[in-house]
Amino acid sequence: MQERIRIKRIAHQTILTSELEFHKPARITPRVFLFCYTNRMERFRYIDKENTGEIPRTPGVYAFKNAGVLLYIGKAGNLRDRVKTHFSQPSYRDNLFVEQVEKIGFVETNSEIEALLLESALIKELNPKYNVLWKDGKNYFFVAITGAEFPRVFLTHQPRLDKGEAVAEAKFGLAVGRGGGRSGSDRLPGVTYTGPFVDGGAIKRTLRILRGVFPYYTGSTSSRQAAKKHDKKPCQYCHLGLCPGPNPNRAEYAKAIKNLAAVLQGKRTSVMRNLEKEMREASKNQRYERAKDLRDQIQDLGIIFSHAKVFRPAAEKASIDWPAIEMYLQKILGISQRISRAEAYDISNIQGKEATGSMPVFIDGKPDKEHYRKFKVRISGKPNDFAMLQEVISRRLAHEEWTYPDLMIIDGGKGQLSAALQAVSKLQTPSSKFQANHKSQISRICVAAIAKKHNELFLPEKAKPLLLKDMPQSVSNFILHIRDEAHRFAISYHRLLRKKEMLRKR
Repeated sequence: MQERIRIKRIAHQTILTSELEFHKPARITPRVFLFCYTNRMERFRYIDKENTGEIPRTPGVYAFKNAGVLLYIGKAGNLRDRVKTHFSQPSYRDNLFVEQVEKIGFVETNSEIEALLLESALIKELNPKYNVLWKDGKNYFFVAITGAEFPRVFLTHQPRLDKGEAVAEAKFGLAVGRGGGRSGSDRLPGVTYTGPFVDGGAIKRTLRILRGVFPYYTGSTSSRQAAKKHDKKPCQYCHLGLCPGPNPNRAEYAKAIKNLAAVLQGKRTSVMRNLEKEMREASKNQRYERAKDLRDQIQDLGIIFSHAKVFRPAAEKASIDWPAIEMYLQKILGISQRISRAEAYDISNIQGKEATGSMPVFIDGKPDKEHYRKFKVRISGKPNDFAMLQEVISRRLAHEEWTYPDLMIIDGGKGQLSAALQAVSKLQTPSSKFQANHKSQISRICVAAIAKKHNELFLPEKAKPLLLKDMPQSVSNFILHIRDEAHRFAISYHRLLRKKEMLRKR
């Protein structure tokens, strides 16, 4: 009996000693307290936009202003390089505001994860003018936590309706639908939403890391995964320490979910304090296994934030003067026919594997997602982007029931343009099975390609490309928007196929 007590006392002392030794070198720096300021923008340093060389190459959050008006907030792993990219290689969205920027503000953070969380908090709090562009909000992410007895965590683009949810506000102290999104009648009752997060890849990586600290069940309430209970035996995620298992302690699981939500809202410091307090109490009450688990959570959180590399729907979509854009496009293309339907194409693959093609459709300058199409490329073997592009275009044009486009915009340069033109012209040859009227329609399709590096527009029979920066901003915005949409749509489908293949191999 005496021996057992002595061992427990040693264990008690070991836990406390380990915890105190950890906190000395991992003392929180002043930057960590950014989330504690009522006005977080007070910590920003502002410079003229010509002085980007003064911006450090560290993780952090940046802001663009014009005459005191906040235009845009972003985060970066390398502040200087990211800010410069907005001006040197502007995307469609960048072109909406870069010319207006007078001042650039920035603040450093200890890690990219901290920058991600601070960016989300600032966007939600300050609603910068250009952070939200489209009414559907599908460029932004929320972390959703269900209100079930054992809540599940999942990512969503926006709050949505579902049934069978319990109210989670009382459990976790969070406002239902936090972060905005759709109107109250359209929100999913009983689910808390933390966000918005602009960078989907970053928040997914962050959740994977945090799941190792606070294991949780995943899957939305509408998925088959959420409908069934955990098997009686531990799953593969249990063995990885990412799932709480078949029979978790209800109170401890609720605390873990509450802490996860708080960390995602930028309240990491208070979570660390609460964990430390709970660890001491558990150790004092001789709950040594629980104290050890809490100590590990404290250590893991400290390591993550020391070293780890919003959504408010717009009142209206950005206004588009399509007749003016159409007239300019007709001029540079040398045509008089109307340009109503435009389609863009992009190919996404890794070494030729899980290759996909995308086809977003714009009608009179606006995306028409009902007509979007995606293609699983059938060509196998060595990667050949040109051949893949030709396959996708040929398959698309084989669908006579789809309205043919007036304009095709290819994501790529001169080589991609040539490949696309060959695919289109091949379908007009006498040997083609197409009827004469369809061949006539195909012959009227205009094809152009937009290269990313310098935003150059390549046109048939023109030796030199046209620079988008020399075009009216509305035209440049349209071309970049449809190009970026093709890239987004292609890569999202490629990632889905890659994930399915990885699961199949398991």
